[in-house]
Amino acid sequence: MSDTVTTGYSSALDGMKTAGPAPLHQFAALFARDPSLADGTALLAHLQGAGPDDALRQRLAYQLSSWDHADDGPWATGTARHTAERRAAICRALELDRATEELLSEIIPWAALDAPIVIADHFEEWRTPQRRTERDFYWAHYSANLLNNGWAPAAVAGIDEATEEVVRRLSDPTRNVAYQAKGLVVGYVQSGKTANFTGVIAKAIDAGYRMVIVLTGTTNMLRAQTQRRLDMELCGRENIEPDHDPEAHEYRDDDDWKHHKFINHGGRPSESGHPDIERLSNYAGDYQRLKQGISALRFKRHDATKEFFHPANLYTSDARLVVAKKNASVLTNLVTDLKKVSARLGEIPVLIIDDESDQASVNTTSPAKWKEDSRKRTAINRLIAQLLTMLPRAQYVGYTATPYANVFIDPSDVEDIFPKDFIVSLPRPLGYMGADDFHDFDDDRPIEQRPLTTSKERAHVRYLSDEPTDHELLAALDMYVLTGALKVYRERTGAGSYRHHTMLVHEAMGRETHRETARVIEKLWMTAGYHSAAGLLRLRKLYETDVLPVTSAQAPGAAMPASFEELHEDIADAIGLIQPSDRHGTPVIIVNSDPDLERHQKDLDFDKRRVWRILVGGNKLARGFTVEGLTVTYYRRAARQVDTLMQMGRWFGFRSGFRDLVRLYTTPDLHALFGAACQDEQSLRDDLRKYSSETAPESRLTPSRVPPLVEQHRPDLRPTGRNKMWNARLVSRSTPGEPMEPVAHPEKGKPALQNLKLWEPVLAAAAATGTVEFTATKAKATYAAYHAVLPHNEMMAVLNHLQWLRPDIFLPERTWLNSLAPSQLRQWVVLLPQQVDPATGRMILGHGPFSIFDRKRSETGTLSAISESRHRNAAARIAGLDADPDPAADALAAPCTAVLTLYPSVKPKTLTGGRGGPVDPELVTIGFRAITPLSTGRGSKRLIWTTMDSGRPNDIVIDAPPMARPKTA
Repeated sequence: MSDTVTTGYSSALDGMKTAGPAPLHQFAALFARDPSLADGTALLAHLQGAGPDDALRQRLAYQLSSWDHADDGPWATGTARHTAERRAAICRALELDRATEELLSEIIPWAALDAPIVIADHFEEWRTPQRRTERDFYWAHYSANLLNNGWAPAAVAGIDEATEEVVRRLSDPTRNVAYQAKGLVVGYVQSGKTANFTGVIAKAIDAGYRMVIVLTGTTNMLRAQTQRRLDMELCGRENIEPDHDPEAHEYRDDDDWKHHKFINHGGRPSESGHPDIERLSNYAGDYQRLKQGISALRFKRHDATKEFFHPANLYTSDARLVVAKKNASVLTNLVTDLKKVSARLGEIPVLIIDDESDQASVNTTSPAKWKEDSRKRTAINRLIAQLLTMLPRAQYVGYTATPYANVFIDPSDVEDIFPKDFIVSLPRPLGYMGADDFHDFDDDRPIEQRPLTTSKERAHVRYLSDEPTDHELLAALDMYVLTGALKVYRERTGAGSYRHHTMLVHEAMGRETHRETARVIEKLWMTAGYHSAAGLLRLRKLYETDVLPVTSAQAPGAAMPASFEELHEDIADAIGLIQPSDRHGTPVIIVNSDPDLERHQKDLDFDKRRVWRILVGGNKLARGFTVEGLTVTYYRRAARQVDTLMQMGRWFGFRSGFRDLVRLYTTPDLHALFGAACQDEQSLRDDLRKYSSETAPESRLTPSRVPPLVEQHRPDLRPTGRNKMWNARLVSRSTPGEPMEPVAHPEKGKPALQNLKLWEPVLAAAAATGTVEFTATKAKATYAAYHAVLPHNEMMAVLNHLQWLRPDIFLPERTWLNSLAPSQLRQWVVLLPQQVDPATGRMILGHGPFSIFDRKRSETGTLSAISESRHRNAAARIAGLDADPDPAADALAAPCTAVLTLYPSVKPKTLTGGRGGPVDPELVTIGFRAITPLSTGRGSKRLIWTTMDSGRPNDIVIDAPPMARPKTA
């Protein structure tokens, strides 16, 4: 009976994929040809006895999750996605009885998941439900394989939704007129981007794309890892085994192959009317010039009278797959081979997946080196552009977790890879451990006062001193051994399975540095004495003061021994796994580009063998390559770019069954840098969400019309490399508590005179208020200063209309100041310091007299200096900053008050007129030094960048408040 129930209900669910939920029991009885299923009792009984691995339960879970995700349909009755109301609507459409509905809500609860964020141009909708379901061979097998490998049905449904957002925005492969779409998918570091683009490839091949080019990172390790994933989860056994010799392939000795973990399609796909996948690269080697000639790139047409993209030809042809690293010689080989079949290239639907698309793919040449009407391109960017030009039906989809370089590409450069058609930001996956899992952003208490049950920093971060010591490195090694022993314990007691257990030591670049670090670790390992009483005492203390309290607080249900003594055998077993059996072997693997170490690095093949090792490396482990089982990280390498820093965060990822054991050893400054990088990343996602088609469908904008605003929370941590920011423009700079003193004031002519007139109402207010005596900075002397108090909006009316030597001068600061609310900045105190010698006093536009300062100009026309240090203490005191006492300043201080210190100046020896008389207005420049209170940003300094579009150089991409004209006196 159980087989009948599974078959009938699974067939019924398959039949509903297109039209949506319908009376489930009736359809199951029909498909099973068993009327007894119609009352639903058989399904209820089956589910009551079914475990999480039951095939029908998994099938139901996946389909329910898919409908939870789905857009509105007639059956949804207007309910929102991922809500209890949506699940109730699904159950009504299925006509489930109350008992079955309640059981499903218990064993397959709906999940309030985030949907992908999409910014996209309008597109031709070609992915109808019928086309999706009538050709889903590879997607159906891939999604079923994910479920069989333990993926949660909701997670698989999420991949279905996210991949569909990408595929539907590609061009219809059967379209008569070629269209080349370009898009970008933004994920998280080590968050399953490969699973997403594997799903995109599966759906694309099902839809008719017949050539897929996957560009991986720049290392052989990452290329091989990606090739194996695609071979194992997409191509499958039938596409790997050669017809002439089923054993003549690179996986014949692979344990996963022998244990049938490679996907099985149940026969050659072409035998059931589906495309085979011919691999033009394999796990053993990158793409090379085709030895068998170019026949592998020739696509046969079943009907010679029709173009290749016609369904009659497209659906009867096989697909080609190339997995190539981003290397100039490799891509040149591919371009050269394609040129030989150029006669038909315009008819072939091609999908180009660019993994780590912000690495190597972006053009980093300086615009200063470009010739007129010709852009000089870096090698990989040029070769990608060639591929896109040669293949007019090619679709380009970049994947990255750090998209800063991609969004800074000029949208009007038609040959480049700016994502003109869509940007899809993937939601954070369930169970993912990311950068914010190592920070307590909303908790300002000292770390020791934060509850261990909620503090991520107390649980997972261990601070190092600024200078490395063997003692701290040994503490990290002890944690690695101890957490390994706990994995052995949990596996031994049936509480989990842990194939890999790794530690990463990342201190610096350089092969010799890596070798020296490895020698230090090996020496510490040999002298650690883990089998001795002293070593065990050290581990006991670490267990009782660190591991046990953290696990008890963060994962109270996790399997833990009743006492430390229970771990003794597990510690020995863990050491046995970490220490190679060869007595001359080492537990350390150096991972870098040193060819002498390449043989040693084969031990790092996570797919082919169990890896319990300590990894020492740099860049080779910092991009794309997944470090499986990573539990302890010792990190000391500084970086001053967000994308570089985040890509080094190999401790991000999925840590199922050992999340409580994860530890990061790093310095407070590096931890703070990662915190700022995490905030930059979240700000970009929030900005994308603000403009997404789902958030604002009535005002949907395209990626080229909405350059995302890239925030920089620390001035010393840029979004990406300078050579990737030729096209970036700084639009906002926040400097709470920091001085702003722009020097590029115009010296003469109409702009200079206009600026002076803008200051007239301020001068009038100051002259009317009179002077006060302030204490000079770090001195007993005093000085007089005129002063005035102006509302924020009146002060901005002046600052917004000042002219400068260049239009971008003071613009980022003004943008920030304009954005401040009254609760952040309410008023300005304006000061005009007076010199001791009254002989420099002059009337300016009828107001004063005010002291006129001598100020030199540089060769470029800017003022060499403006403010004087002796005037700065009073300004800081009024703004509420750290400063020496000053009664006059205290009398002017108030919450949310900024200070503007004005310096009317002329070139040395050009001051005309007598004491107290008028000054020639054409000679005077009013420079200033501004300082804002901490209420404008609570001490955080931020920069905001956006993208310049050479096709629309005058576009305004920042919304600023209307700039009121200043009031006249």
